[in-house]
Amino acid sequence: MATPIEISEEAGVRTLHFGSEWTQGAMRIARPWNLELEYTREMMTSLLLRDAPRRVLLIGLGAASLTKFLYRHYPLAHLTVVEIEPAVVAAARQFFKLPEDPKRLNLVIGDGAEYMLNSNKKFDLILVDGFDEKARAGALETLPFYQACRSRLGDNGIMAVNLLTRSRSFKRTSAHIAEAFEDRVLLFPSCESGNAVALAAAGHPIEISFDELKESALALKEQTGLNLLPTLARLAQAKTCLNNRLVL
Repeated sequence: MATPIEISEEAGVRTLHFGSEWTQGAMRIARPWNLELEYTREMMTSLLLRDAPRRVLLIGLGAASLTKFLYRHYPLAHLTVVEIEPAVVAAARQFFKLPEDPKRLNLVIGDGAEYMLNSNKKFDLILVDGFDEKARAGALETLPFYQACRSRLGDNGIMAVNLLTRSRSFKRTSAHIAEAFEDRVLLFPSCESGNAVALAAAGHPIEISFDELKESALALKEQTGLNLLPTLARLAQAKTCLNNRLVL
């Protein structure tokens, strides 16, 4: 059965729903390239940790917020997006300004977990944000899937995952990520929406002071308009990073 797509608008923000209360994506109509939802901004913390990504995989399209942000601000990056539901792609094009650019943006209609398990391509950045109308991630929260993600990352690869803290599988999924990445994982404190971002790293060790992160965040803000300083403040307050250093 096809996923029911619903588009709504309120106070200048257009949102995507799959026939339920769960928001699958949002866009401020006056600023269509910006990241409207807090968790999407926090997923971009990955950009502070390594060089600008050239090969990016996004699993789950939603309202195309992450795709559009990277497309606009990282012109040298090639983006592959795997989305299981064709109607979501159509909605992203019609209502959320998803660009059509086959040279830089490869849209794959298919199952994200199957794509990972059957692909041999390498990526610098993998972004996982896939849920159904009942906010279930299915195979995208299993250990084999995260092991496949780990094997598809290049020497300096980063993965960012959107998790739902209210989900019964939250702790189990977090444990799967930690096992697949040999505990090289940073779990962010929950956003007000109940979303929590997990960052996982492959390749060379990462050790960055918060002062260095703030410098990188200021440069990113200048370059893209995205302000990650509130995210860094939340990380510092949560004391998930020892001695004000982020180690992955």
